[in-house]
Amino acid sequence: MSQNTPPHSAGNTTPAPQTDGLTGGGTPAFSPLYQQIKSLILQSLQAGEWKPGDTIPSEFDLAARFKVSQGTVRKAIDELAADNLLVRRQGKGTFVATHAEQHIQYRFLRLQPDEGDQRSEGPAERNIIECRRLRAPAEIARLLGLRSGDPVLQVRRVLAFHGVPAILEDLWLPGVPFKGLTVETLAADRGPMYALFETQFGVRMVRAEEKIKAVAADAESAPLLDVAQGTPLLSVERIAHTYNDVPMELRRGLYRTDTHHYRNELN
Repeated sequence: MSQNTPPHSAGNTTPAPQTDGLTGGGTPAFSPLYQQIKSLILQSLQAGEWKPGDTIPSEFDLAARFKVSQGTVRKAIDELAADNLLVRRQGKGTFVATHAEQHIQYRFLRLQPDEGDQRSEGPAERNIIECRRLRAPAEIARLLGLRSGDPVLQVRRVLAFHGVPAILEDLWLPGVPFKGLTVETLAADRGPMYALFETQFGVRMVRAEEKIKAVAADAESAPLLDVAQGTPLLSVERIAHTYNDVPMELRRGLYRTDTHHYRNELN
């Protein structure tokens, strides 16, 4: 069904039986109508119809576009806002969320100072150690949904707070979407990395999954983090996804926790 074809009439909140879902077979045949509208809005976001920071059409206009009730549209937008994909602003409208906003940019940074919070500490100081292009090893290709040997970009950097190294990160990015990303670009940009991905490469990270375990600093990581070899560290592996669960970044970080802790919120 195209975006101009109504999922069902405005007067009925239960869609008629379908032979196929709106997302190419991934949506159940009897998905609620608001979920179908949510899928259509996601398609527009993925297609770049509305860029990060843009205002999306009003609930009234979207209801007319999809030929459904405003209540159905409102429920779809509520879910997208809860997923941090859209942001409601009282009296101004609904905007596409962007990592340039403070409450969004810290969403994926979980290392917090033992006293205060990340916002009071300010942005991390970044030292880009390496940025190179290579052929994806089999493991990296599998985690990023690529073929072994596809081009990837590998970045290594150290994040510090008040001159004290806190995080050693290795990042792998698919080579094609991030063509043109260089060490000079990374070093010159002072904003959040995910905001850079949005503005210069049109890639928005919307979801991430992580694996965490305790490790000891080895001969390679210890000097970069200014700790003794064998110091306990937190190892965090993250895969970040853009729309429709497409993996766009593999990030492996080693975290010092002598003055910081890893904070998460569970809903």
